[in-house]
Amino acid sequence: MKQRRRASDDTQELLHTLGRLVDQALENLRIQRAQAEFGMALQRHMLPPTLPRFPGIRLATRYSPCQDGLAIGGDFYDAFAMRDGVAGIAIGDVQGHGVESAAFMGEARASLRALASVTADPGEVLTCTNDLLIALGCDLFTTCCLVSFVPETGELGIARAGHVPMVWGTDAGESGVSLDAGGLPLGILPDQTYPVMRRQVREPGYLVLLTDGVVEGPSYPIDEGLAEVAGLVGSACGAPPEALASQVIKVADRTGHDDDAAVIVVRYDGPPGTG
Repeated sequence: MKQRRRASDDTQELLHTLGRLVDQALENLRIQRAQAEFGMALQRHMLPPTLPRFPGIRLATRYSPCQDGLAIGGDFYDAFAMRDGVAGIAIGDVQGHGVESAAFMGEARASLRALASVTADPGEVLTCTNDLLIALGCDLFTTCCLVSFVPETGELGIARAGHVPMVWGTDAGESGVSLDAGGLPLGILPDQTYPVMRRQVREPGYLVLLTDGVVEGPSYPIDEGLAEVAGLVGSACGAPPEALASQVIKVADRTGHDDDAAVIVVRYDGPPGTG
């Protein structure tokens, strides 16, 4: 009888332990989901609900979240007026995932906007943003590509902070990857300079800014992903920017990405009087 009671007691204790572990697991899952929902809400709040209009260009964006629903990333895009009314277009990718990354993304985006009102030089904006983010004392960093564009003259400036190169294309079918020099991601080392690649855009076409989740994944090296996007841009032939953005974001599905993916397409209709 004593052996039976001991066996029964052991079984009850085991069941009690298992029940406690299940309760703990469910509570941890509830906390994780709450954090994910908060992070996604924060991320949506930090991204612009609409983009400004600039004469001579049209903008379209697409965003695909991380395939792990609990891993909130910090990909961001934005467009804003720089000094003297120059169009500024930015895209970036914050290190890591979680609420902290989403919050840091908001700080980076706000810094870019504020500093772009002082200067239209994208390299200067990145330099000052880098120093500001370091001064905030965060342990995170972000990559970024910032483009300044004057549609009336076709003047284009590109500055990159550790970010994926921009892809360009014309209505004539030409396309390529802008392999300009860049600098370190923002928030790592102070007193950095970011070279600016200057170009003169003379014909209708597209500029495509994206994050690495679009073009790089377990089944795709980044060079192949960029080449595929360049092919899509080169064959767009005047299509609306929304249509091209939808095509480009689908590349992320083929790469098997496990990160956020963001795209912003700039459609340039050509110098005034060419439409």
